[in-house]
Amino acid sequence: MARGACAAIASNDVPNGGSDMRCITVLGPSQSGKSELVRALAALEPEPARSEAAGHMGLSCFDFMGDAWCAIEMPGGPEYARMAGSPLLAADAAVICVAPDPHEAVLAAPWLRAVEAAGTPCFIFINQMDAAKGRVRDITAALQDYTSHTIVLRQIPIREGDRVVGAVDLISERAWRYREGQSSVLVEMPKSATDREHEARVELLEHMSDYDDALLEELIEDREPPTGALFAIARRETQDRAVIPAFLGAASHKNGVMRLMKALRHEVPDESALRARLGHKDAIAVGFHAQNRKHLGKCTYIRVLAEAVAQGGQLGGDSLGGLAGIGGKAGLTQLGTGEIGLAVKSDQLNAGRVFSAAAAMPAPAWCTGCPPTLARIVVPEHERDEVRLSAALTRLAEADPMLAIVPDSETGHAVLRVQGQMHLREALAILKDDFGIAVRAEPVAPRYLETISSEVEEHYRHRKQSGGAGQFADVSIIVRPAPRGEGFSFAETVKGGAVPKNYIPSVEEGAREALDKGPLGFRATDVSVTLTDGKHHAVDSSDFAFRTAGRMALREAMNHAGPVLLQPIERVAIHVPSIHSGAMVSVVSSLKGQVLGFDRDPAHRGWDIFRALLPAASAEELNLALGSATQGTAWHEAEFDHYEELYGREAERISKEHAE
Repeated sequence: MARGACAAIASNDVPNGGSDMRCITVLGPSQSGKSELVRALAALEPEPARSEAAGHMGLSCFDFMGDAWCAIEMPGGPEYARMAGSPLLAADAAVICVAPDPHEAVLAAPWLRAVEAAGTPCFIFINQMDAAKGRVRDITAALQDYTSHTIVLRQIPIREGDRVVGAVDLISERAWRYREGQSSVLVEMPKSATDREHEARVELLEHMSDYDDALLEELIEDREPPTGALFAIARRETQDRAVIPAFLGAASHKNGVMRLMKALRHEVPDESALRARLGHKDAIAVGFHAQNRKHLGKCTYIRVLAEAVAQGGQLGGDSLGGLAGIGGKAGLTQLGTGEIGLAVKSDQLNAGRVFSAAAAMPAPAWCTGCPPTLARIVVPEHERDEVRLSAALTRLAEADPMLAIVPDSETGHAVLRVQGQMHLREALAILKDDFGIAVRAEPVAPRYLETISSEVEEHYRHRKQSGGAGQFADVSIIVRPAPRGEGFSFAETVKGGAVPKNYIPSVEEGAREALDKGPLGFRATDVSVTLTDGKHHAVDSSDFAFRTAGRMALREAMNHAGPVLLQPIERVAIHVPSIHSGAMVSVVSSLKGQVLGFDRDPAHRGWDIFRALLPAASAEELNLALGSATQGTAWHEAEFDHYEELYGREAERISKEHAE
């Protein structure tokens, strides 16, 4: 197909909407240059950005060519990829920053997955092109393995030897040469890049024509489509999430940043698209993050999606308290459509919620990310803080929907469930710095049980005389192991009234009490008790005496019935990039688990769901093993499945540690 003369690209400089603020979320693996990219975008115009740190997020508000923008940056740690739903709740589009190495494409897989789940329009910025370790086409091909949306390369690099010195825009067919710390300069397209540019442009237009019949017709008829029309098609296909455009640059040198920003200005939709994606027709705003601050209490970061939100107006079912802007601008009276700000003294507003005037509604499921898997019992350093800690944890959960607070059935303390070690450190720091409560974070011990392995008969006589009425009860029982999972059962075959009917429930009650602590020191289960005979005394027998006899009889019986330790087994579903699925077999085997198999994840391209049975005691080791075996990309869900016997030295060690 012959290329026509370069057309004017004025259409690409037209803003997408009015003056409403638009919001992007900048995501990507660690060391991909996200912070450098945000700083470079915010510095394209001389007006300084308004920035602040909000826990693990960073927010920067800036202007570009008369439009207001906010960039929300997430850290690149693996656990933060599982928390990307929070900033995406406020984002019109996402920019995924990736390294220029096809072998590191898998590191972007969790971020691509999060963006795809949220249905957010997406841009890819291949950063650090000054140190590229592979061909751009290989990088995009590797990334394509992890998204069902077509990645289209919108630029190709201009190389001089091993160095990338510029880029060619494939729609406008203009060549730009990079300049250190400055915007690129327009140059004549080098002859060395002509053939590659033609090939890449044909590939781009073919991909675009898959979603545009008019463009397909023009290509079939070998007619050159107008540049302005191509930019309009690119805009629509990006906003419709049909394609993911990929751009090049080196943010630390300000290379390629202007071209990316112009694409964002032209192609990022306004807040109305986000409002439609959320599915709440009455939505006015979203709460995507919150913090508890000294002297202020809960502060919720909100994005306005409809008409302006004013101080004192109704939001989330109550009146809106104070408002503050990003960067410390206090005393605001309202936030306009699309704007991001901080709501204070508004306890009805929580993170992870969509707000109408009258109600606070849950955000879509993708916003809450992956279930938190790292569990810690939190205990206050000082007993006087026990009540305060309970209230602080409630506020912490309101501010951070990515964690969960559940009670521990054994100790009564609260269990804090988080996404990983960094998330845990952040939560503990908030408790100490914002609430003034120092806590210890202790691992949650698996809930071991014990049972018996053989049938025994036991006779026990309880007799006590201490002046006045005495205590007398005589029972004979048969104790048998019950099928796994049946718990405790009680029956009686007493004949002739040897044990009066009114005392039999007391025997059962005493037997149940004996289960609280078996010979190995754990709660006993799967035990069947049958009361076969006994004796009573007309004066000295009582409910208390028979309860005591039942309890002591079962305790004696379990000592002789072959006590066995039971360990909890969890059914685990590991979500893992397909490239790492093979490593899961050795991971599960090393943790003494049982592989059940794996399937392709039907909802996410390039991912598998690997299923296994694992001892609950291996939960901590599983987190570490997944991190090292999958470069931090995998995560898992676990639920209790069953108990199974544990023998040998391991059982002895656990019993000894429990006794100590």
